[in-house]
Amino acid sequence: MSIRVGIVGISGFGGGEALRLIAGHPSFELVYAAGEGSAGSRLAERFPGVPARLADVVIERWDPASLPPLDVLFASLPTGTSAEALARVPPEVKIVDIGGDHRYVDGWAYGLADIWPDRIAGRTRVANPGCFPAATLTALAPLLADGLIEPGNIVIDAKTGISGAGRGGADSRFGYAESNENLVPYGLLRHVHMPEIAETIERLSVGSAAGLVFTPHLVPMTRGLLVTVYARGRATTDRCLDAARRFYAARPFVRVTDRPPQTKWATGSNLAFVSYAADPERNLVIAMGVVDNLGKGAAGQAVQNANLICGLPETAGLDGAPVWP
Repeated sequence: MSIRVGIVGISGFGGGEALRLIAGHPSFELVYAAGEGSAGSRLAERFPGVPARLADVVIERWDPASLPPLDVLFASLPTGTSAEALARVPPEVKIVDIGGDHRYVDGWAYGLADIWPDRIAGRTRVANPGCFPAATLTALAPLLADGLIEPGNIVIDAKTGISGAGRGGADSRFGYAESNENLVPYGLLRHVHMPEIAETIERLSVGSAAGLVFTPHLVPMTRGLLVTVYARGRATTDRCLDAARRFYAARPFVRVTDRPPQTKWATGSNLAFVSYAADPERNLVIAMGVVDNLGKGAAGQAVQNANLICGLPETAGLDGAPVWP
């Protein structure tokens, strides 16, 4: 079965990772690519390692009025730039929005694929979670679902590789000289991912996330994301691990580990790793989550969501092992 797909925003890191995954997908055929910065170029000029069958695909300027016949469109555009344009995409074209404009928007399914696959299957409009929510919520979901932690006063300390900030344009903060040997907190108190994290915590727990604190940091590595989450609860470490193993027993991409996870474990994959440490006497539970910010945190989960909405096996095109070392 050949499913005709397109990517808009192919010039960015998320769009480029979507291209890599789609190029090896058993059912997806890339027939359309769009990107403002690279319009008019052949894919092979932008991505020299692209498979020969895709080399001559010409990157077009993004215009929803001139789409070819498509089954699925992956949109990897900066937050705030996709809502108006995607509203003009024909309704018969399924959309997975990797950007942030449609998370918890009416008519769009929130694409947290490892937690709510049944809410995604068969839908035509899916909003991919952000990269930080992908790691954070995967770690927290089993604890919230079992009532092992309080939903309020959760503190999230998150670290991401530089690719999580996008290509960066002319902003020198993301260049080698600025980011190497450096660790930078950003988005304090009002990061764009906070609302979806809070909303999902409340939906999983039926409680208030009013005390949520989320602090992300840029670290000097290309890709990888780790969150360390502090919450109140009387559960033991073993009970947290058991809850996660039960919650994810049938989920192909989530690995529950006895030891703290490392970003390298997930590099280049759609895997998520979670682990826990708890001290009941201190009313403390620590949840840890690791994803590749361009994999499970972006394009990998987007392909997983596309598989679900197209009725394909969830793992199609996503079976590759992480890159090691």
